[in-house]
Amino acid sequence: MSLLATSIMDALARNWAILVIASTIITLIVVPAVIIMKYVRISLNIMRTTKPPLARGPLDFDRLVGEPVSFPAYDGLPLSGMLIRAGPDVARRGLIVFAHEFCSDMHSCARYCRPLQRAGYDILTFDFRGHGLSGCAPDYTPRQWVTDRDLDDMRGAAAFAERWLEEQAYPVEFGAFGISRGACAAILVALENPRIRVLVSDGGFSTDTTIEYFMKRWAYIFAKVRFVYENHPPVFWRFLRWSMFLFARWEFKCRFPSVRKAIRRMTPRPMLFIHGENDSYLPVEQSRRLYALAGQPKQLWIAPGTRHNQAVIRHPDFYARLTTDFFAQHLAPVTLPVIAPAGAEVAAIGLPVVPAVESETIPAPLAHPG
Repeated sequence: MSLLATSIMDALARNWAILVIASTIITLIVVPAVIIMKYVRISLNIMRTTKPPLARGPLDFDRLVGEPVSFPAYDGLPLSGMLIRAGPDVARRGLIVFAHEFCSDMHSCARYCRPLQRAGYDILTFDFRGHGLSGCAPDYTPRQWVTDRDLDDMRGAAAFAERWLEEQAYPVEFGAFGISRGACAAILVALENPRIRVLVSDGGFSTDTTIEYFMKRWAYIFAKVRFVYENHPPVFWRFLRWSMFLFARWEFKCRFPSVRKAIRRMTPRPMLFIHGENDSYLPVEQSRRLYALAGQPKQLWIAPGTRHNQAVIRHPDFYARLTTDFFAQHLAPVTLPVIAPAGAEVAAIGLPVVPAVESETIPAPLAHPG
C-alpha cells in the first residue's frame, strides 16, 4: 500500500466520528431536499397543466343586455365590464358584483344572475384580465388558480361599484357573486373591503389546500414506494406546499393567496357556499372546509348529482330561489308598511324574505323543483 493511501486510512481511522456525523447530516438534509424538489417539480407541473372540466358550452344561455363600462384594475390595467340594471317593473333591491369563472367572461352572468336581475338587483359584471374584452400584461398568463392579479381586478370592480353607488346616491354597499376562481377573488377582496356585505360562492376553493389535495392524489405517479407516500406526516405536506408556492411565485411571477386564511381573518358576514355533490375536479370537502371556517350567518348547499359548477344547470329553479332569497335576506330585506295609529307618520321596517337558516346542507330533489 502506498504512503498516500496509508495516510488516508490513518486519517479516516482517527476521525471516524466526524465522518459519521457529516454523513448523517448529509443524509438528513440532502436526501429529503432531493425528495422535496422532485415533489415540487411535479406539483408545479400540476399548476401548469391541470385544467378545469369543460362542463358546458359557452353559448348555452341567452345574454343579458347592459351598459358597457370600463375601469382600471388596482394595478392600472384597463378592464371591460357591463352594468345591467334591474328590471323596470320591480323595485330596486341593491347591487351585486359578479365574478366569472376561469375561461369564461362577463356574459356568463346571465346563467347565474338572471333571476336576481328580475328580482330587482343591478348587476355589475366584468372580464378578468386575459378574458373577454379585458387586456392582459405580456408577462402574465391567467390560470385557474386565483392570484394577486385577479385580486387587483376584483378590487377595481369593487371600486367602480362604490363610485357608481355614490353617484346614484345609493347606499355604498353591495353583494358579490363568484364562480370557482371568481368566488376566490371575491372572498379575498371581501377580507379588506367591508362594503361587500354578502357573498355567494359557487365552486369556491382555497388554492393551497387544493394543490395539496392534487399532490396527494397524484403522488403515486412519481413516488416509488407506496407505503412511503401514503404515510408522509402532515408536516411534510405543509412544508411541501410552502416550498412549492415559493417556487411557483418565482416561476409564474405572481402570488397565490389563501382563501381559507382570508375567511379565518374576515369579519363575519353572510356567506352562501354551493358545491356539486359529484365534483370530480374540486372535492366537496373544499367547500365544507371554507364553510367550517366562516362566521355566522352562513349556508352550504351540496347540489345533488352535479359536477363542477353544474348546480345552476341541473337545478335551475332551486338555484335561483336559493341565491335570490339569500341576497334578499342579507342584502336587501323586504320593506313592509307599518300600520300606525291615526295621526302618526307611517314608518317602514326591514323584514327578511325568508327566515335565517344555518344549516350545512340545504336539501334539494334531483328533479327541478317547481
